[in-house]
Amino acid sequence: MGISPRKRSSTHEKKSPPSSQVGELSVTFLGGLSKIGRNCMVLEYNKRCVVIDCGIMFPEVDMLGIDYILPDLNYLYDRKDQIDGIVITHAHEDHAGGLQFLLREVDAPIYSSQLSLSLLSRRLDEANLLSKTNLREVHDGESHQIGEFEVEFLPVTHSVPHAFAAAYTCGAGTVFHTGDFKIDHSPVDGRRTDLTRIGEIASTKEILLLLSDSTGAERPGTTGSESSVRISIDRIFHEHEQQRVIVSTFASHIHRMIQIIESALMQNRKIAFLGRSIHTNIGIAREQGLLTFDDRCLIDIEEVDNYAPHEVCVICTGSQGEPLSALSLIASGQSRFLSVNEDDCIVLSSHTIPGNETGVNRIINGLMRRGADVIHDENAPIHVSGHASSDELATMIALTKPKFFIPVHGEHRHMKAHAEIGLRTGMDPNNVFLCHDGDAITIADGVATIDHDAASSAYLYVDGNVGGITNALLRDRREIGSDGLVVVVVTIDGHDGEIEGDVEVVTRGWVPRANVGDYIAATQKSVREAIETALDAGERDPEALKTIVRRSAGAATSDTTGRRPTILPLVLEV
Repeated sequence: MGISPRKRSSTHEKKSPPSSQVGELSVTFLGGLSKIGRNCMVLEYNKRCVVIDCGIMFPEVDMLGIDYILPDLNYLYDRKDQIDGIVITHAHEDHAGGLQFLLREVDAPIYSSQLSLSLLSRRLDEANLLSKTNLREVHDGESHQIGEFEVEFLPVTHSVPHAFAAAYTCGAGTVFHTGDFKIDHSPVDGRRTDLTRIGEIASTKEILLLLSDSTGAERPGTTGSESSVRISIDRIFHEHEQQRVIVSTFASHIHRMIQIIESALMQNRKIAFLGRSIHTNIGIAREQGLLTFDDRCLIDIEEVDNYAPHEVCVICTGSQGEPLSALSLIASGQSRFLSVNEDDCIVLSSHTIPGNETGVNRIINGLMRRGADVIHDENAPIHVSGHASSDELATMIALTKPKFFIPVHGEHRHMKAHAEIGLRTGMDPNNVFLCHDGDAITIADGVATIDHDAASSAYLYVDGNVGGITNALLRDRREIGSDGLVVVVVTIDGHDGEIEGDVEVVTRGWVPRANVGDYIAATQKSVREAIETALDAGERDPEALKTIVRRSAGAATSDTTGRRPTILPLVLEV
């Protein structure tokens, strides 16, 4: 379960480039600072760029109809001819989910691990981009020249296999980016964070700037090993040995699925997978030797009811409360594959991402109402984080000994806590910076400056396959959701300037249907009177008439109900 370290492809003696080659080094942050998600930054030197990650952020409750959120990629589109490569540190959605949108405009090779590229390939294929995308597989310890930067890829432990940290060396010095990491001394696959090599880089090249994962900065001590979860998983299977066990986890958490499968097989249970992404990722993991088991242990999800509860384990998606996920459909009784009752034990083997609490609680309550036992991270230790805690972050700062330090990947409170860790390790307060999306740091002649308006920090909302959803449109949706929608249709005879037929009023989410008749009648009367007055005065301009419809309908609805629904006026001329 893992890839053996490979021979490094370059030597590592200390190099001091001629002073004539030294120029400005800058790092611009397009996402991932102050909010969890949409991680994206760009390194620039001698007008050549390397992009690090391009992720998405999942919408908050009030972002109606939005599927996910991208960073504003216009900064990269404007420099598309200067981009020499895109480095994907690992295949989580918050680091790689926006890649298809970037590649619509930017033609640059993508560097990542074999596993990450395999997971990314599915998304790129669905977007019809795979055939024209240059995917370059990299391995632990390898160095690649990407434009002006020599990039050395270093293994780090995270909650998805084969995540990377990287050292980016150019004429101005070395930038070290940890990626998402923790220091796990007993990882499931044996692939540890390479602290030895990180220390060697710090002592030979000297690290000018450290960019380090801040997600766990408020958590004291160290993060537990992923292998420690096995104890809890084994206990659950033992205590619920007469029940069917259904475990929901992230589809990318292959290490977790390895432990679930091994524990289930110890009880001679059959394994069934539910959820498209689970099937895809399990297939990739098996192809690459990360996960091995006999095909005879597998059954199709449609065969589950042919077995007694204690003979089956189901692994599915939906631990974050996604509305159409496998677990959500099971909880609401809409799954065509599984119906749960008191013979089932459901395990949510994950931590609830902030913002997803409502959806997760809905699922837990739905499952319990159906009689199932539900185990989650608030009542059992069935999850550990993939992110370093405060002591590990201090170790990384002490090991790398950077001149400058910027906490990245986290909310503002996480980054502030991380900055304070840097100060406690002895860093110069003048060399520790708290940045936010849209900021850039420029380093020249050993001096760092921060530009707080280097790039747009705006959100790009994506609805289905459509990007460019604006704040104005989102505001319209919120208003419709809050006060409803009223559509008013007025048909006018173009010859004699009179209203044809009735003024039509259609409402959605405005007032209860039992009372709507009186309100519609009042609105019809108000609009008719206002339009007839305007027509008698000679007004024929459709846009002016629409304004009159909107104003009169708005006044009528507000006067009769005290609410201000969105008014959509339609003026038709026949």
